[in-house]
Amino acid sequence: MTNERVHVDLSRFDNADFPKGAGPVKLALWYFTNALFFLNPLFPFRRVKPALLRLFGAKVGRGVVIHPGVNIKYPWKLIIGNHCWVGQRAWLDNIDLLTIGDHVVISQGAVIIQGSHDYKKVDYPTMSGPVTLESGSWVGAGAMVLMGVRLGSHSVLAAGSVASADLMPYMIYRGNPARPVRERTISA
Repeated sequence: MTNERVHVDLSRFDNADFPKGAGPVKLALWYFTNALFFLNPLFPFRRVKPALLRLFGAKVGRGVVIHPGVNIKYPWKLIIGNHCWVGQRAWLDNIDLLTIGDHVVISQGAVIIQGSHDYKKVDYPTMSGPVTLESGSWVGAGAMVLMGVRLGSHSVLAAGSVASADLMPYMIYRGNPARPVRERTISA
């Protein structure tokens, strides 16, 4: 009797049926637009970026600031409210719907990861889930928000922390996994 375990076989991975939301031409056009105007640290002009996102199907509000070095996977799966900031080298890996409310800050180096793989299956299929950053929330520098998570209104995810579960409104979270540390109070 042998206790041979099943192994992952990445040669069986097939992402062809994963819904990207666009055909190969649009994907290629976005790839080059993202590289030239968003990822490129030598392109500092912020006002053009919301217009480019809208051209590719994103819903973008007024007063949105996107700094250089930002990587956005699929703009057609992106909704950004009014007066939001996205810091340098932030990565919006939005393979599913990413909804960003009004007055949200995504600090430099922060990562929104909306996909993973089913490690229980031999062919390692892709999984995804929507992420919502409610109005007034703040994703700190180098922090990470994982698929399926909702940051409640005016919640804070501290620098370097990982949100793998929903964050309650007006609470500050820190650590990996992120845990509430205190209430957020805002003075006028």
